[in-house]
Amino acid sequence: MTAERVVHNETFRGKDWALAEESRVHYEDCAFHDVDWSESAMTGCTFTHCQFGNVRFNASVLTRCAILRSTITRCSFFDTTFTDCKLTGTQFLDCSLRPLTVDGGDWGFVGLRGQNLTAVKLAGLRLRDADLTGADLTRADLQGADLANVQLKDAVLKGADLRGASLDGVALKGVDLTGAKIDLAQAVLFASAYGAVVSS
Repeated sequence: MTAERVVHNETFRGKDWALAEESRVHYEDCAFHDVDWSESAMTGCTFTHCQFGNVRFNASVLTRCAILRSTITRCSFFDTTFTDCKLTGTQFLDCSLRPLTVDGGDWGFVGLRGQNLTAVKLAGLRLRDADLTGADLTRADLQGADLANVQLKDAVLKGADLRGASLDGVALKGVDLTGAKIDLAQAVLFASAYGAVVSS
């Protein structure tokens, strides 16, 4: 998608962009501090190598947007919706991410260490190689998600729905899966992770 406007190497502070509508704006090497983007609608926008600090995306809708290799610190995503967005390599630090709805997209190599993702809807999302170390995924919907090579050390998946999710290359031992919903193929993987020999 061709950008309508390109913004490079700019810093934005204290902007009130609530209810804004943006389409096909490309931000590169930009910084956003204390910006209010609540209830905004972004379509086809791209953020590359950007920094976000204390930005509010509450009730915003991002459609076919890309946030690439960026750092997002202490930002709020209350009731935010991501539809078919790409967040490759982006790091979330001390953010508020719930409730959150994610409809498809590619979040490969995303950093979500220690984040509270309780009951977040991530079904069908590509999370390959993401860092979910210590994340709370209690009751999260991960049906059909691509979790290949995801780091889940000390993560909590109590009551999470993992049916149909790809778990190739995931170290499953030590992950709290109390009450999690899994399919038969995954049950074999979990059993093998704990040393069981599965035979017919």
